Amino acid sequence: MIGFGLRLAVASGREALVRFVVIAAAVALGVGLLLSTVAGVRALDAQVGRIGWLKPQPAAGAPAADPLVWSTRWDYFGGKTIDRVDVGLTGPHPPVVPGLPRVPAPGEYYVSPALHDLIASHPADELAARFPGREAGIIDDSALASPDSLVAVVGRPADEVAAIPGARRVASISTDAPPIPVAALDLVLSVIAGGLLFPVLIFISTATRLSAARREQRFAAMRLVGATPRQVSTLAAVESTAAAVIGTAAGFALFPALRALMAQFPFTGMRFFPDDLSPGWLAAVLIALGVPLAAALAARLAMRRVRISPLGVARQVTPRPPRAWRLIPLAVGLAELTYFIGRRPPTSNGQVAAFLPGFLVIMVGLVLAGPWITMVGARLMARRARRLPTLVAARRLADNPQAAFRAISGVVLGLFVVSVATGVITTIVDQRGARESPLAAVTMLRHFDRDSDQVPGALLARLRGTPGVTFTLVTRENPDDTPDSPAGVAECAELARIPQYGRCAPGAVVAGVPYGLASVWNRDAEQPGPDMMWPASPVTVEELAALPIQTLVVGLDGTPAAHERVRTVLELAYPDQRVPPATENDFMGNSRTQLNQFQQLANVVMLFSLPIAGCSLAVSVAAGIVDRKRPFSLLRLTGVPLRMLRRVVALESAVPLLAVAVLAAVTGFAAAQLFLRAQLEYTLTPPGWSFYVLTALGLAVSLAIIASTLPLLERVTGPETARNE
Repeated sequence: MIGFGLRLAVASGREALVRFVVIAAAVALGVGLLLSTVAGVRALDAQVGRIGWLKPQPAAGAPAADPLVWSTRWDYFGGKTIDRVDVGLTGPHPPVVPGLPRVPAPGEYYVSPALHDLIASHPADELAARFPGREAGIIDDSALASPDSLVAVVGRPADEVAAIPGARRVASISTDAPPIPVAALDLVLSVIAGGLLFPVLIFISTATRLSAARREQRFAAMRLVGATPRQVSTLAAVESTAAAVIGTAAGFALFPALRALMAQFPFTGMRFFPDDLSPGWLAAVLIALGVPLAAALAARLAMRRVRISPLGVARQVTPRPPRAWRLIPLAVGLAELTYFIGRRPPTSNGQVAAFLPGFLVIMVGLVLAGPWITMVGARLMARRARRLPTLVAARRLADNPQAAFRAISGVVLGLFVVSVATGVITTIVDQRGARESPLAAVTMLRHFDRDSDQVPGALLARLRGTPGVTFTLVTRENPDDTPDSPAGVAECAELARIPQYGRCAPGAVVAGVPYGLASVWNRDAEQPGPDMMWPASPVTVEELAALPIQTLVVGLDGTPAAHERVRTVLELAYPDQRVPPATENDFMGNSRTQLNQFQQLANVVMLFSLPIAGCSLAVSVAAGIVDRKRPFSLLRLTGVPLRMLRRVVALESAVPLLAVAVLAAVTGFAAAQLFLRAQLEYTLTPPGWSFYVLTALGLAVSLAIIASTLPLLERVTGPETARNE
């Protein structure tokens, strides 16, 4: 039976051969994308694992070594974050530092390739001067998260490193990845798995069912002439499995090209190393064996109607319509999220256990409810139809909504996950993002956290002589520490020299100012600017001089060179600082970057899942056209124009796609609102225009893919088809 099945697949006419080739090509694309998705997940994990040494954990069973004095800090350059490690030797046998041939001695430093390029391409007073001594070498890629990573390991005397706040002694360094916060990992993996894996898997499943109706009729005819159910199932499995095996092999051959493209795109804000983009041998084996096995299983399941009632298949019996009970899981998932409003578990693990099942149930509920919603929409469309193409398409959808929804179920999950992620991220940014003054980008500050720190006059003179510096100002801690009071105080005579930041109240000698001068101390306060009036402080000028210094504020002209020159001057003046000198925008950059990375990942999911759903639709449309080429041919013979038939096919495909896209987005925003209320007590903030633009773009690409299948209608229909059938 296997040999006979292979002959049927490739030697039973042009239609069978074309179907075999199309199935193999579709499976190849799906397998290539599936391998890329799994590789992306592993690469994301590798990015985290590669930088575990920056915050070293004791290595189990490590040999005795002279401990290093170790301090991990961060720095800024051009809006990017630099990870800096200062190490001090305490003996001749230090522990091994990942990525380095040896521990740098005082006066030496190692840098990542990307940081090396930055140092070489900028003047020394902007970046290189921050690292004392000479460059001893390049950090190996094995210790970097990305080719774009900016990392420096600086050797200094042990006593200098020990003076840095937070420094500690490290006798061994583990290369294992540090524990990842469960909530963050779940968010990333849920976006990737829900938004990328499911559409690809559904696409592969759709491809293996190509021309299922035509194959059902052929196998039903075999059953009617005496073939056993087992023989029919074997023939169906052989045809699908053979195409899936060839397609799987082609997908593995396609993967290197896809990997090269993925390595150039910063999905999480940083590019992946090409070697990290590997699915792993276990996943590769599972995909290589699982896709053909799944194709064989799907073929056997698809033939169940033939085994039970071949006569019913031959007569094209209409499947039973879906029932309204399919809405129950969707309602249960939303109710589960609603339940935890005001009942949020206190621990992170408890919160994940509370919210994650609700999202999973909603995703399952969307897939189950989709056919019923498609059927209801089709019936409504049929009642309001005023033209023949609309009526025919509506009747077709209402007769078999399961088949119509199956091809687009991937877009439901993808757009749902994207809507949830976008809604949550947009709201968090709106609620937690500080209100920035235009002055925030041109105001650098150095924070003082110890009473012994002072601001030498020579440093102030050097800063004022640095090109691009417009002013310097020292603020001191406000003794009034009530919640509504500004964080600092400054002399009004000094503030009068910078009226663009505000002015003191009439008669005031000392005024309260916010931390960093260009920020606000609460969200409802007036923005700093020329019209801002700083509140008067009861502190006298004499008392002001005795207060601890809070910040050294430096005004800039806005040029990148001025930013980096001033930052370098301050770092050299205070080499043991824990927090680097930075603008308000720099300080906010880390959290903003992380949120932007999640948003970028959500956008990638959107731009990926919608076209893949469109490909699934294209396969379904092509299969539907081939399956109904005789009815379409007869309609053309009776005088129905070809353009009318194209409208029928387009409506059958586009209506479910657009309908479920709206359903998925609305459900996603509803789930996001429930989560935000339960977890953070926030109200959902509507997403920005980019979400709607990207959604429209993804849907437009999907519709364009569908439109590309319509020329097939003219080629497969006509008098010769009606005569030959």
